Amino acid sequence: MGFLLNRPLRGLLAALGLAVAALPRRWELFLGAALGRTALALGLFKDRVAADNIRHALPELPPGEQRALLERNYEHMGRLFFEYAHFFTPLDGHYARYAAANSRIEGLENWEAARAKGQGVLIVSLHLGWWEMQAAAGGLAGMPLTVVTKAVKPAWLHDLLTARRLSTGVRAALHPGSMPTIMRALRKGEAVAFMNDQYARPPMGLKVRFFGVEVETLSAVGPLAKRTGAAIITATSYRDMDGITRVFLSPEVDLGADLDDPVRATQRLAAVVEQNVRRHPEQWLWLHRRFKNVVWPTEKASSQGAVHGL
Repeated sequence: MGFLLNRPLRGLLAALGLAVAALPRRWELFLGAALGRTALALGLFKDRVAADNIRHALPELPPGEQRALLERNYEHMGRLFFEYAHFFTPLDGHYARYAAANSRIEGLENWEAARAKGQGVLIVSLHLGWWEMQAAAGGLAGMPLTVVTKAVKPAWLHDLLTARRLSTGVRAALHPGSMPTIMRALRKGEAVAFMNDQYARPPMGLKVRFFGVEVETLSAVGPLAKRTGAAIITATSYRDMDGITRVFLSPEVDLGADLDDPVRATQRLAAVVEQNVRRHPEQWLWLHRRFKNVVWPTEKASSQGAVHGL
């Protein structure tokens, strides 16, 4: 029964994939922005979460600028919808060709220097720009790359996403249970990428400061580097005005003595992630519930004022 129910969805996604494959890139960008503005106007997709995150994380922005940032962010999300649709194009090699045509990567020499140390490379990244295109750019450039991610349901959708990633040379380590795959990749001197910008509950997450508040943050990278000797670099990307995803690989991040303390190591890496978000805030995943269990300073002041009758 589940298979029968999934057949119309698979057909619909394939049709969507064919439709976007036929669009010129400039039309894809235009229509995506229009879709995002419409979704925001109609309140269709977590706009309150995104608006609250922007308001709390960037209080230095006046309300009008916060609203403008939210609007640009939803234009970005609409473009992401069209970009993701290319996963479903049922044409051999289409996704790899699409990724190659619309991405550029800088800093491969930093990756090579880190890899030359012989203990594998840990890449700290985030959901900025289109992160799938970022990974594809690395794979297409010849990086043996594994990304740590989760399986999706139904199984046919997971298999399709896996096949599209593999077409660009990108493999996956599925969490939970990802550690054996991660260790094999590092022992072979390959790269393993972690997304360090999402909420991670304990014990995988440790509280460190991010946009001015302490919040649980993925803490795996520091201990893994300490255990294996793997070098750490960071990766970030953004979509430029022409629709090209610009990917940047940093020189090695030397944590020094902080490597001995998981909290300090995680804090150092969280600071880099925050810096990358601030460079292109309009293309970050503000609608993610990143700040779970956080009481923001403005909320704390308001509650205290209410208690004291102010």
